[in-house]
Amino acid sequence: MDIGGLETVVANSAYVSARGSIDSAAAATMRDKKYRTKLNLPHIRQCEHMKTTVDSSFDSMCVRQPIGKRLFQQYLESEPAHKNLVDLWKDIEDYNVAQENDRAKKAQKMVNKYYESSSKNFWDFLGDKAVSRVKEDYKNIRGDLFKESEQQLLFHLEAKALNGFKDSMYFLRYVQFKWLESQPVTEDWFMDFRVLGKGGFGEVHACQMKATGKMYANKKLNKKRLKKRKGYDGAIIEKRILAKVHSRFIVTLAYAFQTKNDLCLVMTIMNGGDLRFHMYNVDEKDPGFNENRACYYTAQIICGLEHLHQHRIVYRDLKPENVLLDDAGFMAPELLQKKEYDYTVDYFTLGVTLYEMVAAKGPFRCRGEQVDNNEVTRRILNDPVSYPPTFSQELKDLCEGLMEKDPEKRLGFKNNECADLKNQSFFKQLNWGRLEAGMLPPPFVPDPKMVYAKDIDDVGAFSTIKCVLIDNKDNEFYNEFATGNVPIPWQVEMIETGVFGELNVWGQNGKLPNDLDPNYVEAKGGGCVLL
Repeated sequence: MDIGGLETVVANSAYVSARGSIDSAAAATMRDKKYRTKLNLPHIRQCEHMKTTVDSSFDSMCVRQPIGKRLFQQYLESEPAHKNLVDLWKDIEDYNVAQENDRAKKAQKMVNKYYESSSKNFWDFLGDKAVSRVKEDYKNIRGDLFKESEQQLLFHLEAKALNGFKDSMYFLRYVQFKWLESQPVTEDWFMDFRVLGKGGFGEVHACQMKATGKMYANKKLNKKRLKKRKGYDGAIIEKRILAKVHSRFIVTLAYAFQTKNDLCLVMTIMNGGDLRFHMYNVDEKDPGFNENRACYYTAQIICGLEHLHQHRIVYRDLKPENVLLDDAGFMAPELLQKKEYDYTVDYFTLGVTLYEMVAAKGPFRCRGEQVDNNEVTRRILNDPVSYPPTFSQELKDLCEGLMEKDPEKRLGFKNNECADLKNQSFFKQLNWGRLEAGMLPPPFVPDPKMVYAKDIDDVGAFSTIKCVLIDNKDNEFYNEFATGNVPIPWQVEMIETGVFGELNVWGQNGKLPNDLDPNYVEAKGGGCVLL
């Protein structure tokens, strides 16, 4: 074995060891104790000023922010007037991710508990329309059975419980976590492992957050290379988009910071490699996927596209290489014709990707066929797609709907959702609620002992950038870029790694814990003083 091969083996071993040891039980053993002690909540006096400045809108604080939602629900459970409301909330969420064969039983139980006027848990704020719909339709086990009820519940909680929450110790604890979340982060908080690949401006490394043990991918953008290639606008747009979207089906940005030489984007790490690798390299004698596996992956992509489009973001670059990792593909007809386009372009490329998953070749050229771009363009614009006889009718119908040349007739994003697409017969056996909650078992699980990345020598190295000077204007841009922790992913990390549970400790019998007691002062000798 040569030196390069040995380097890869050693790097892979360290990387697999680090990521393989991370689960809810073992996370604590992988932490750096020095950095874990830095993740401590301040006394409330230290962050009192933030009570009026933190994001405290209901939807953001109590629904979308994971720690805010947990603390709001803890407040509801502590109040007799609201306890049954949080029970309803959790029951609705439980129904949304239930197995189909469990839904009828759960729905019947919820109807008896919350929707019968004779029940002590009946809530008239749900409205006659929502109550009637649930009572009439619950036997059909629809996935969205309680959607209207959930909306009415959240409206009620905002009106009746939000102010009480803001006056409670649970809100003070939220302020403490927001203070901790706002603290600066630097490269010292992360341990880099092997390089996974490279992009146009720098390398991507596997890394580990020292304080929690969580694994990430660190995309490093070389400052001088960015400036020389006029990449600032693209970098800040990428960073803002990644920080804006929060879906388990999209790579998420957790941290943004700078080092002396690089701007760093610390993101979700996808240990399984990219889709193209699995389509063509895992079993070269039998490339592609069966329809069950293609269905699972396509459904996940739909959820990711739906989230992007709800945030008014058009992706444009969907293809197998970019599923799980990152980088261009078949374009929709309206793009090739340089016409105006919208979200529909992403569903055309989704159709192309789905076709390729099963056929192990693109719909507009044979595998290995040498065809110039003009001919490919002609085929996309004019030729109907031909399907292998192995395609089921449901798969063919879905591909036809997605690769419809007229964007007005194409399946996709309508009325701010992908409901029509999700209801296609190809997905009839799929539980969308469980998929979206990350509870649907995948048809394939990557080997945790494998590294689905090129050998280190094959990744290649960048040349040194010379004759580029960094000035004050550049530094202003770097400071704007390096915003530190991204709230929702940071909060998810605190919860997943157990740090939230370790810090969210309350006093006995409803008493204020010391860190929320404004009169508590820790004595220098180790005792305490109550003023």
